[in-house]
Amino acid sequence: MNTMNTKEQNEALPSKWSDGSRMVVSISMQFESGGQPENAESPFPQNMKKGYKDFPAETWYQYGYKEGIPRMLDNWDKLGIKVTSHMVGSAVLKNPELAKEIVDRGHEAAAHGMNWSNQYDLSYEQEKKFILDGVKAVQETTGFRPVGYNANWLRRGENTLRILQELGFTYHIDDLSRDEPFLLTINGKDFAVVPYTLRNNDILLIEGKGFSVDQFYDQVKADFDQLYIESELKRRLMSISFHDRIGGTAQMVKMAHDLVRYMQGHAGVTFKRKDDIAEMTLKDRSSIKD
Repeated sequence: MNTMNTKEQNEALPSKWSDGSRMVVSISMQFESGGQPENAESPFPQNMKKGYKDFPAETWYQYGYKEGIPRMLDNWDKLGIKVTSHMVGSAVLKNPELAKEIVDRGHEAAAHGMNWSNQYDLSYEQEKKFILDGVKAVQETTGFRPVGYNANWLRRGENTLRILQELGFTYHIDDLSRDEPFLLTINGKDFAVVPYTLRNNDILLIEGKGFSVDQFYDQVKADFDQLYIESELKRRLMSISFHDRIGGTAQMVKMAHDLVRYMQGHAGVTFKRKDDIAEMTLKDRSSIKD
């Protein structure tokens, strides 16, 4: 028999979002194309002879900044939402006007390294320079100083979080352990984690597993439906990732439009940039600490 009164029951419920949202959805728009290494991985067979350029693969990446991001930007405007764009420094320098347009339209510019190199095996000073070079490219191009970070394939090193905290970052996303943001203590201060997902990621599902747009829609919708049920009792965050040359195709943008409209039809669902989520998490005393 339940002997708790209403006040005790309410106090026993896990904390929800401080702004009154029932559930938060955050979309990532990866700005990577143009910064890829020569003969980077693509849908084409990886059998090019050494010393030769993979021209069709280059055009696949070019699609990302020629068609993909512009199409996605128009879609976010139609839907009335703001997203976080994780920007590779070298990609930004190749297409500075596009990078600036992303910020001018109200979206967040987050750091994603200077190039596609790994950083987990760099020395402390090497990694710090690598991160700073990427930040400088984004800030000088867009006027926006990144406060969020995403390592190449999420593979950060032992020193990464300490460096990020020292450089004034407020959060990173290279963590899959929760469906809500949480706090770490780094250098004696709170540092936010805004978790990433692989299960709602176009590069993994569309390119990696060959999902159709219908399969992608159904999988992400099912994820949303379950998290929305859970959000009645506890704080829930859903992260969805689109890459410029994949999520920016016509069929994927149409699917994303329908998916977001479906989510917007649910009471209490809000769409937020990751810097805003991190700020809320840092200010909310009820935030989980690991």
